[in-house]
Amino acid sequence: MAEKKLRERRRRLSSTVEVSRVYDGETYVRVNSVGTGGTRPFLLVPGIGVSSTYFERLAPHLNEFGPVHAVDLPGFGGVPHPDDALSIRQFADLVGRVIDEMKLDDPIIVGHSMGSQIVSDLVSRRPELSTLVLIGPVIHPKERRVLVQARRFLQAAWHEPGTVKILAISAYLFCGFKWFARVLPKMMQFPIEERLPLIKAHTLVIRGEFDSVAPRDWVKEVGELLPSSRLWEIEGAAHSVMYAHAEAVADLCVRHARETAGDAEDDSTLHVVKEAPEEAGDPSLPLGAIVEAVSGRVTETIGILQDDDEKIAAGKTAAAEAVEKLD
Repeated sequence: MAEKKLRERRRRLSSTVEVSRVYDGETYVRVNSVGTGGTRPFLLVPGIGVSSTYFERLAPHLNEFGPVHAVDLPGFGGVPHPDDALSIRQFADLVGRVIDEMKLDDPIIVGHSMGSQIVSDLVSRRPELSTLVLIGPVIHPKERRVLVQARRFLQAAWHEPGTVKILAISAYLFCGFKWFARVLPKMMQFPIEERLPLIKAHTLVIRGEFDSVAPRDWVKEVGELLPSSRLWEIEGAAHSVMYAHAEAVADLCVRHARETAGDAEDDSTLHVVKEAPEEAGDPSLPLGAIVEAVSGRVTETIGILQDDDEKIAAGKTAAAEAVEKLD
């Protein structure tokens, strides 16, 4: 039955990306959208230094209830940044502005890594948002030291597939060391443990087995701090679990979105998803798809440099379609 549902979902997949902007003065958020139809969208927020590209394998599988929107925040993914570094609260307010400007009705909010801080702060202040997903939430309050987090990041990176390593390097190059270094202290100092108890939304927490950035004990503590939560660990995955194990993460997210805090039983147990054979290891692209993916990335990069959203969308679509051939 699960395999039948997965096949049906694959037939509905759309990798066509549309790009728009939501402004706050001169600062803007780039919104990358896939899928049509339905009334309840997903809204995806990436972590520090990286871009919406981290969600390119996940997003099409989430087009269950409505469109899927993944954001590029100021300073990341080639989006210009303001003169002053933004705080987690300011990033959260920008994501809230996306919800309001695009008139998204109770979207399912997903945050990865630093994005988990951003969405936790946002949802803790907006009780009308009923469904939340935290992937690889950071940072353990006893480990707010750069060297500790750098070591944990490297430990997790060792278990990431090569495609994720390439994405990370290109994303950090676009971000630039100066902006990354200015935002990093904001992430390190943000007290996520103070926001989690204020969240009324039913919350799904996901980590990868080898995610040293979001250790198992910390994720269990996150579950205890949340008023309503379900915890899952995906075997064989690392910090960027939503990329290498997109289908498993999508299945958890879609099932979670069908529940509400009112009818779902709170469970602080850390459940485990066994590694799927088709997602195990480092996926390799056929030669033709490699050429298509590289060509798409080049087109996207040119679009960013030329400030051309149509070209960015074309490049993202071409790259996503090439990556989809992995499935």
